[in-house]
Amino acid sequence: MGPLELIDLIGLDTQILLSEAFYPITLDPRAAAPPLLRRMVAAGRLGRKSGRGFHDYEDNRMFGA
Repeated sequence: MGPLELIDLIGLDTQILLSEAFYPITLDPRAAAPPLLRRMVAAGRLGRKSGRGFHDYEDNRMFGA
């Protein structure tokens, strides 16, 4: 399982919450949620639970393909 598939499994919104918890502790920019992730959540792409994330689970197509 790759990192994007894992984020789709746990939920993009959950990943943002995790990033918001870890960044203040570490102050490591790699722990901050990337803007793309925030845009995807704002668009309703939450991963498997919404049927779309980095992967489209309704049509079994990859995002952006």
